Amino acid sequence: MFSVQAGHDVALYITSDLIGGNATLRNKTETIYAGGSEAEGVLASPMELIWEPDRNTPDLVYYHSLFQKKMGWRIQVVDGGLSDMYNNSVLLDDQQVTFFWTLSKDSISIAARGEKKSGYVAIGFGTRMVNSYAYVGWIDDIGVGHVNSFWIDGRDAPSVHPTNENLTDIRCKSENGIITFEFTRPLKPCSHNDQVECKNIIDPTTPLKVIWALGTKWSDENLNEKNMHFETSHRPIQVFLMRGSAEAEEDLRPVLAVHGFMMFLAWGILLPGGIMAARYLKHVKGDSWYQTHVYLQYSGLAILLLGLLFAVAELRGLYVSSAHVKFGLAAIFLACVQPVNASMRPKKPANGEEVSSKRHLWEYLHFIVGRSAIIVGIAALFSGLKHLGDRYGDVNAHGYIWALILWFAFGTMIVTYLEYQEKRRRRGSRILGRSNWVLGNLEEDDSIDLLSPARASAQKDAEHSGRMEVQLEPMNR
Repeated sequence: MFSVQAGHDVALYITSDLIGGNATLRNKTETIYAGGSEAEGVLASPMELIWEPDRNTPDLVYYHSLFQKKMGWRIQVVDGGLSDMYNNSVLLDDQQVTFFWTLSKDSISIAARGEKKSGYVAIGFGTRMVNSYAYVGWIDDIGVGHVNSFWIDGRDAPSVHPTNENLTDIRCKSENGIITFEFTRPLKPCSHNDQVECKNIIDPTTPLKVIWALGTKWSDENLNEKNMHFETSHRPIQVFLMRGSAEAEEDLRPVLAVHGFMMFLAWGILLPGGIMAARYLKHVKGDSWYQTHVYLQYSGLAILLLGLLFAVAELRGLYVSSAHVKFGLAAIFLACVQPVNASMRPKKPANGEEVSSKRHLWEYLHFIVGRSAIIVGIAALFSGLKHLGDRYGDVNAHGYIWALILWFAFGTMIVTYLEYQEKRRRRGSRILGRSNWVLGNLEEDDSIDLLSPARASAQKDAEHSGRMEVQLEPMNR
């Protein structure tokens, strides 16, 4: 904190320039860290200037008058320790490496410190060394610190490939053999999908899996198996960037498998089955089509909600960030609208009365929402498998996607066949179509399809044409 009281013509500012006097525009490349034209005051009314250096502040800065040269001197900036410079820190597996970070809007500042003597310290983002993004900090033979990023796709030295990530504010130092390195990187490195580092996206809402390694010596050019590492972490640690905590990674694949099976059972079997029952079983005597429709729809909806709660509970939160989550929530919302809509179904008009506009509107709404829910639900299934492959590195995700494609292709063929048989049956028996997507009272006659007014009119004409008029006259005795 500075108390400025040198007069209104001597404004204070903190700068990277040795000479000062920014108002003369002598040095346009200097960096101003605090103060300016408003930082002025007098003895009777001093102005207090509060400045807090951060981790990116140089070790040496200067305070000067904004309008005159050489009116100040230098300020030595001393680090207060990584724990003071970063908002969060956790110990990684086996407590051999400490991981520090501070989140900002579009970037993250990271530091790693080895807890024992080594020639280099490395941290990696991934569940294991293979297929991970690594950051290595080391001191070369002349005492200069380096920090570089790599993509590792194998277990030997030739499988360690340098990347071109945009790392800034790089620092690396060694104190008594303990190496610490720091850097800042964007949350989303780049937009070019053809570069491997562009896939190294950090999502603050998703746990970041972090591993580490220590070695005796590192070399960018002549890396070999002997100097790769002498000790590594045994398992990844899940770092919750937004919460500032971490925990050992649990195998979430059984959880995801149960969640995926429940969603497939609902969107792939039960809900489509309920729709098909309402479409193709109305010619069966009684109300079995209606009972089947309601049973399958409500069973599917119950499994959907259980699958959602299961995933949220196991993953400790619901983060609407990925396309899969957005598709899933939209599909569940549409599915929940259907029973509410069904409970508001207008009554069928009495014989001879015209169908009300509310009844027509309800039929169309029920039809559109039901079909939309199925389409969005199927999109959620496919996006979920893609998310599984992209985020968790599941090598079987591609096969699952093809299996799902074949399943729905088979279902499409069945629907096509049933639709063909339904048209033949209607044509042969001259029984007019019924409403496709109706949930209603059992007492109502759903034989009239309100979405096909021509059929309803034909049915009404048929009833009139089949009516015989008889005139009775009194008998004369």
